[in-house]
Amino acid sequence: MSLELNDVKRIANLARLELTEAEATSTLEKLNGFFAIAEQLEAVDTTGVAPLSHPIATVMPEIFLRLREDKVTESNHREEYQQVAPATQDGLYLVPKVIE
Repeated sequence: MSLELNDVKRIANLARLELTEAEATSTLEKLNGFFAIAEQLEAVDTTGVAPLSHPIATVMPEIFLRLREDKVTESNHREEYQQVAPATQDGLYLVPKVIE
């Protein structure tokens, strides 16, 4: 996939960016460079390659992702927090309808 100069100008317009002709041309070259890299990556056969939790694990297996134990460390204060709310129901805050 590659972009054309008109595509870059249209995207810049949608993003509310003012680009000079030189900036648009430079941006076009950079974006097409990114797309070329993505096409090279898509060409790599990854069949049978297991996903990694962290890419550095392939070159430095002694480094691993240190995960904390998944346990609750704080108590539930929902009722306490909702006491000051103007309106609640079933543990949820009730707010006025703003979109019709």
